[in-house]
Amino acid sequence: MDRNNPAIRYHLDGHGKIGTAIKTPVETPEDLALAYTPGVAEVCRTIAAEPETDVLLTNRGNTVAIVTDGTAILGLGDIGPTAGLPVMEGKAMLFKKTADVDAVPLCIRAESVDEIVDFCKRIEPSFGGINLEDIAAPTCFEVLERLERELDIPVFHDDQDGTAIVTLAALLNAAKVRGTALPDMRVVINGAGAAGIAIARLLLDEGVRDLVLVDSRGILGPERNDLSGAKRNIAERSNPRGLAGDLATAISEADAFVGVSKGNILNAGDIRTMAERPIVLAMANPDPEILPDEAVAGGAFIVGTGRSDFPNQINNALVFPGLFRGLLDARMKDRSFRMTDIPTLKNDVARALASVIEPSRDGILPSVFDAGVVPAIRAAIVER
Repeated sequence: MDRNNPAIRYHLDGHGKIGTAIKTPVETPEDLALAYTPGVAEVCRTIAAEPETDVLLTNRGNTVAIVTDGTAILGLGDIGPTAGLPVMEGKAMLFKKTADVDAVPLCIRAESVDEIVDFCKRIEPSFGGINLEDIAAPTCFEVLERLERELDIPVFHDDQDGTAIVTLAALLNAAKVRGTALPDMRVVINGAGAAGIAIARLLLDEGVRDLVLVDSRGILGPERNDLSGAKRNIAERSNPRGLAGDLATAISEADAFVGVSKGNILNAGDIRTMAERPIVLAMANPDPEILPDEAVAGGAFIVGTGRSDFPNQINNALVFPGLFRGLLDARMKDRSFRMTDIPTLKNDVARALASVIEPSRDGILPSVFDAGVVPAIRAAIVER
């Protein structure tokens, strides 16, 4: 352990980033009698008789479980659940800091979809929602689909839909600055994992007509006999011009490039083959598909990355705190509310996020600390 590394010191000083807090006084024997035995028995009896009071008498209605199996941690890959704990603590910190949502990291050893689903079903009574995080594809798709069907609380996979929502918001504002309607643009997505497929689905729902996905073997199309599951489904809904070939073929004359793949796969020459004033969102971490300076040298009009040290950071931390703030508050108003009951919710959230600022070439998204972000996203959910 390098104790001189600033990030190591930051975590070492506090033994991690999060803890617990007491919300009610417990200073006297009388306080203890109310908080614990014998007074707590009356609270338990009330919830047993009237289950809907749980969100009034406990913190369940403000608590989210952050669940990961550690198989896709940031850009580090399958490093295991314990090594992924600092990331989950970071998400819990952002939940509390920006949206006053209490979140609990739960890093689990799981070998199958069934084990993850079973774990989430068993912990449901303690939580108002579940944020799935850093679970590798294709496991993440099946886990999310099953939990949305089988649980009565909102479930959200941030690597899929959080990334998709913030990307759509970025493209909406970038298209506005460029002076082009997003549905009229040719968009290329490089990377057909959890994030790439979720972005594609959301863009298609937003009306984008010319969308092409590329994976490590080339352009996705119905003629590819090596596709199955989510890739097969999205191949049948995209690539209307029937393109075949590699990324260079896909990016030629494209208006926008979205990268959720790996670093340093494009150069300035590639950008020159795109349409005039192209939008380049190179979001691979820690190294983007192309560095901003090189993209601009190739003629890029707007450039975004996933990094905080360049303009236009595209960060799903803009999404999940406000989204769960809205989901939890909506469910407290209407106990039958479920995220899957509202097919257009994710697009509405993206548009709400985009509306927080008046965009510019170097400012297509607000800061994570912009005080308007959480209220705007919450309103898009609660005030439907």
